[in-house]
Amino acid sequence: MNTASDAASAFEILTQRSPNDGRDSTLQKRGNVDVAIMDSQGNDSDENIEEEPPKTLWQRFAHAVKPNRHNQYDEPPKNVGEKIVRFLEVHQHKRASAKRAEGIVESFLFNDDLAPVESERRIWDWKQYVFFWISGSFNVNTWQISATGMQLGLNWWQTWICIWVGYIAVACFVVINSRIGNFYHIAFPISSRIAYGVYFSLWIVLNRVVMGCVWYSVQTYIGSQTVALMLMSIFGTDLKTRIPNTMNTKNITTFEFMCFMIFWGAQLPALWFPPQTLRYLFTVKSIITPFAAFGFLIWTLKKSHGQLALGSLTQIHPTGSVLGWNFIISIMSALDNFATLILNAPDFSRFARTKHSSIYSQMIILPLMYAIISIIGILVTSAAFTMYGINYWSPLDVLGRFLDHQTAGNRGGVFMIALSFGIAQLGTNIASNSISVGTDMTAILPKFINIRRGGYICAAISLAICPWNLMASSSKFTTALSAYAVFLSSISGVVCADYYVVRKGLIKLQHCYTNKPNSLYMYGTRYGTNWRAVLAYVLGIVPNFPGFLGSLGVKVPVNAMRVYYLNYFVGFLISFLLYCAFCYYSPVPGMPEGVGYFDFSHWFEKWTEVENFVEQRKKFEIDGVDGDDEDYTDELSSTVVENFKNTEKV
Repeated sequence: MNTASDAASAFEILTQRSPNDGRDSTLQKRGNVDVAIMDSQGNDSDENIEEEPPKTLWQRFAHAVKPNRHNQYDEPPKNVGEKIVRFLEVHQHKRASAKRAEGIVESFLFNDDLAPVESERRIWDWKQYVFFWISGSFNVNTWQISATGMQLGLNWWQTWICIWVGYIAVACFVVINSRIGNFYHIAFPISSRIAYGVYFSLWIVLNRVVMGCVWYSVQTYIGSQTVALMLMSIFGTDLKTRIPNTMNTKNITTFEFMCFMIFWGAQLPALWFPPQTLRYLFTVKSIITPFAAFGFLIWTLKKSHGQLALGSLTQIHPTGSVLGWNFIISIMSALDNFATLILNAPDFSRFARTKHSSIYSQMIILPLMYAIISIIGILVTSAAFTMYGINYWSPLDVLGRFLDHQTAGNRGGVFMIALSFGIAQLGTNIASNSISVGTDMTAILPKFINIRRGGYICAAISLAICPWNLMASSSKFTTALSAYAVFLSSISGVVCADYYVVRKGLIKLQHCYTNKPNSLYMYGTRYGTNWRAVLAYVLGIVPNFPGFLGSLGVKVPVNAMRVYYLNYFVGFLISFLLYCAFCYYSPVPGMPEGVGYFDFSHWFEKWTEVENFVEQRKKFEIDGVDGDDEDYTDELSSTVVENFKNTEKV
């Protein structure tokens, strides 16, 4: 066999392509006379067509116990421990090699859940994003955030202005973070590799995982309150006393804990479905919950005979600078509430069907819907104050008061509204928390964790968080929101600075999925860390840290607390500016060449098609050929043959 044929055969074996039609079903070795069918490792075999991957739990179990013996990687397990490991491994459909399961490092670099989304799965148009935010806005947590201003002594119109300003800022941040996912079809764990480095991104993702688990637990607890209302509307309001309380805390009873577990268990079946199918859930939720919300408003106004408390609902009547800072705190509650969703916006924008699917729709619908549901919450709270003389923070508390009069109409109305709110909480928790955490976990240990398993792990962790302590009062909840917004805002500032200023939208997708020492996002070290991003991230936290301690009860200067009240803006802007400065004096690899640092007339962002990304990645790993730079030809250098020989030795 001549040298050219050997080189071609080597390349085809490693990339699993047929020399005639490029299909992956068989690998052929080119010779002068004969053509023999080769298996994925270059050995002669009559049967090498890859079997269909197991789809169900039983097929996975059967495949682990009795694997296909034609593949040397599927030899019968030698012991019980190996059977368990094989059963737990995630089968990757888009594999970079012919192995039964990738190694830990290889699966971390590239796996099914983190691969760029191909056109078949990009099925979200602008309507899906509209439904997404309609369904996301109609939940109990939005009512509670909108009531924050009223708890601080603001009247209804001051509180509503804060809502508009806060959620317009949220929409801007969401759209800014969505573009990289929209155009390059990648998730947040991959976009974080670009700025922070392939390996340090693990720390960034871990931060998001922790906060996502906390939010999942909090939303589950809020959902459990809807379960409590449904049970009390059926069996009576004395369930808390009829069921003996054995809990050793004043923040939750045995009855309430039972409701928490019921709602927690009700979410588990919904965790099974893949992210792209959630558009149906958004559609259903966006139809049901608005009727419940407006019905609740009309019902409350009727009970209060149209009387509203339009002034301050507390004994506090702030003026001057105190009023101004309470105004700011109310605005920042919206940003703090969205800190996690802002960061992982690419997890949803990567499913966008067109260039603009996730851009204009989110910018318009997000502040509009949150302003609408917030004014409903403000009016309900104001009407309830005229009836009961209490400034209720949660709408569920108001709904519970309707059960004071045990009429058939009250019980039926409370049950239906509570059921609708429960569905709203379930949809919000799945879309905003479990999927995001599951996606992030696939970047930590994808050999054993995919999005579905990550969602179930998140659900398990949520049991240990005890959210009833966080939700004991609005002040505790606001403190918890502000605490992790400090860390996430700095992360987001670095990511946005890297994409918009430093790289001007120029991304090399192949380099996002490799740990080759000379790749762009390994930053010239084996540790895969961009020191500029790390330093800007840490320094962005520092100004907010004294105020964070002050929120925990430590005595700090007044000015430190005022800086902390602006936590998200402070963390984002400082990290953003510092990273830009560091990259100006110490440029990072992959910056546009021949373009001035402050020349924004050139923009390199482009809509990228990733239908053949798996094959292109194999070429990049073997021969360093980046499909984004030039068209690839079949002319192979001796380097390919040498790489092939080295691989065979390994």
